[in-house]
Amino acid sequence: MNYIDIHPHIISDDEKRYPPAPLFGKRSDWSQERPSTVESLIAAMDDAGVAKAAVVHSSTTYGFDNAYVVDGCNQYADRLVAVGSVDMLDDNVEAVIRDWADKRLAGLRIFTGGSTKDFDPSELENPKAFRAWEVLSEIGLPMCIQTGAIGLPQVRMLAEKFPKVNIILDHLGRPDVLDGPPYRNAQSLFDMADLPNLYMKLTPRIFGDVQKDKASDENFFPRVAEAFGARRMAWGSNFPTSPGTLKDILATTQAGLACLSEADREWVFGKTAQQLYPALA
Repeated sequence: MNYIDIHPHIISDDEKRYPPAPLFGKRSDWSQERPSTVESLIAAMDDAGVAKAAVVHSSTTYGFDNAYVVDGCNQYADRLVAVGSVDMLDDNVEAVIRDWADKRLAGLRIFTGGSTKDFDPSELENPKAFRAWEVLSEIGLPMCIQTGAIGLPQVRMLAEKFPKVNIILDHLGRPDVLDGPPYRNAQSLFDMADLPNLYMKLTPRIFGDVQKDKASDENFFPRVAEAFGARRMAWGSNFPTSPGTLKDILATTQAGLACLSEADREWVFGKTAQQLYPALA
């Protein structure tokens, strides 16, 4: 199995060169309690047997300054690519995206909320941001969206308006799975399956949720694979945001996805990542 991680983070230990400037003015606890440099990430990947990774910029540490994730990934260009964040409403957003892409940024991410702020999907539907999406469509960069179920209508609108942009839903959009099969509480997620450019990112959050109440990995992940297809599912560790070593996180994921066929797992653990980020192929 070729393991590729599409959701680790890195934090520099040099705050003079890479000063924190968190989005929304509040730095995430994990970035202070469990920082991980690019060198630490590479060591963790080696220990876990992870070949490559698409490293996601920490907006709750650096805001829209992608310098560290780009510099760090370029140090290990044979194994890492960078996924950054920009101010989608910036008057010069087109030039900003092209400039980062010239520095080898391989994708973007919108953080509408999470550990430091409630979800607010209004940015997703602001017409001023559509200029940025047009650039992504032109140059072929994917977009990760961090939102909950509240933002799925906006995600659908964007997926339909910009069909050439591959959209990756962080943490599966945080579905409520506690009611168990047939997972009616998560129906709004499964209703998105008709969007061919929408991809599901499987992270520790969902592997924890399927262990609670009436949910189980044996019947939830096959349901996701049936709806979206394994070719639109990819693994992301959320390391070091999620507790545990990368090796432990991967082991939990392997156990949770044992219910899928080997062919499906090959897509989830590597092939889908290579489709989304060709530089990882």
